[in-house]
Amino acid sequence: MGKLTVGVVFGGRSAEHEVSLVSATSILKALDPERYRVVPIGISKDGRWIVHEKALEWLKENTVPDRFRCAVFPEPEESRLLIVEENGGNVSFRYSPAIDLFFPVLHGTFGEDGTIQGLFELMDVPYVGAGVLGSAVGMDKVVQKTLLRFAGLPVVQFLSYTQEQNPLHVKGEIKEIETKLHYPIFVKPANLGSSVGITKAHNRGELRTGIELAFQYDRKIILEQGIEPVREIEISVLGNESPRASLPGEIIPSREFYDYEAKYVDDGSKLLIPAPLPEETVKRIQELAIRAYQVAGCEGMARVDFLMRGDELYVSEINTIPGFTMISMYPKLWEASGLPFSRLLDELIDLAMRRHQARKRLRTSYESESDWYRRTTT
Repeated sequence: MGKLTVGVVFGGRSAEHEVSLVSATSILKALDPERYRVVPIGISKDGRWIVHEKALEWLKENTVPDRFRCAVFPEPEESRLLIVEENGGNVSFRYSPAIDLFFPVLHGTFGEDGTIQGLFELMDVPYVGAGVLGSAVGMDKVVQKTLLRFAGLPVVQFLSYTQEQNPLHVKGEIKEIETKLHYPIFVKPANLGSSVGITKAHNRGELRTGIELAFQYDRKIILEQGIEPVREIEISVLGNESPRASLPGEIIPSREFYDYEAKYVDDGSKLLIPAPLPEETVKRIQELAIRAYQVAGCEGMARVDFLMRGDELYVSEINTIPGFTMISMYPKLWEASGLPFSRLLDELIDLAMRRHQARKRLRTSYESESDWYRRTTT
């Protein structure tokens, strides 16, 4: 068999755009050129698709030429992208190579929430990671925690509000929150990652400020009970119907909590791999991670985060497209578990291909014994 043509999709219309670019850099370097023909596909902050060998460089420097455009066809097995280039008033058209598989490295909205996965499903082309449902559940912290709690998995106490229910605009609602949760309270956008827009509120003033900030990023927010003292444990899960879990790791944040700056900007945070935990605790975390992964409908990959206080464990959140930067836990945990970065990418691609092949065997039409639909009148 020849090389597999892999379209690596990065950037996107998300507050996590920059994180996506760094993750894509690592993946593009690690994909085996003997096995894959890589097509870089960048999506700018304003949503323009760029298929070009310099797409990653242009997005990092914010210098995407205006002359390039790209069209994607939501038709079954039409995996070529139409590249449009304007030059001095002249317009030229050409097709990209046919994409055998898409590898989305899009963190946050319009990439990790099921939207682009739906496009790939319409195109009937394999893609790495969770499907539409698992992606949507993994992205929405409120829906995710509701499902996990319903399944009997441990989650912290939480409240949620839409913009129409904004507690800052309802008399007495802040006091009501304080009767249900005690400080510290974490305030988060419901559909965002990388700790963007998150506040750890220690008092009413910080709670109000945090609510205002979170609503700048999402129409729905979640308020979570803070756990103190707390250990932050993360674990990587890999697989489709029969997932397996890596060794867990522990994060020692350089700040009061593991916010955006502590994750990506300063160098003070520490990653303990593997986490210093008793063997029975490791096994328990692995079992909980796999259960959470299955309850959320994940496929391919996900990182499951936990909060730990003493012997108490709480599922914090599931990330269906975890970071692939040089400091990201997902690949580091698998490397510590005996699966190097390049082999991890191979397995993710293999999982995507196998899932697609299984779906292709499903029936998509039903032949009735009569032609009733032809006789239906408007």
